[in-house]
Amino acid sequence: MKKIMLSMLLFIVTIGYSQEWKTNFEVAKTEATNQNKNILLVFSGSDWCGPCIKLDRDIWKSAYFMEFAKNNLILERADFPKKKQNQLTPEIKELNQSLAEKYNKDGMFPLVVVVDKNGKVLGKTGYKNVSPQEYVNILKSFLK
Repeated sequence: MKKIMLSMLLFIVTIGYSQEWKTNFEVAKTEATNQNKNILLVFSGSDWCGPCIKLDRDIWKSAYFMEFAKNNLILERADFPKKKQNQLTPEIKELNQSLAEKYNKDGMFPLVVVVDKNGKVLGKTGYKNVSPQEYVNILKSFLK
């Protein structure tokens, strides 16, 4: 019984702290408009880019960032995995490539772009070896 209760608690905590990363920028823009939020657009190589993996592990999955994002951002990830088992659908690949042509012409990974609900760039950054609080402060500086 204790194992079942512990499992349920972990599941609820995970759900409470999970983030919903969009993979369609038009959907993200619609939600940003409806919720009056900005969009955090992340260009990532989730299975090959060391700094991308660290950013995901140390910042995006932190409780501090998740709380900030929940109240302030719509999350959009444009992922470019290389491993065969992680390949995306052709539709998502095309959407990500289109985003890269507009927002990541230099092909930087990771690239973090904060845009408003219309897609106007408010600020850009990348991986920083800082705490989640410091990273959120960088993002907040783009929102002023």
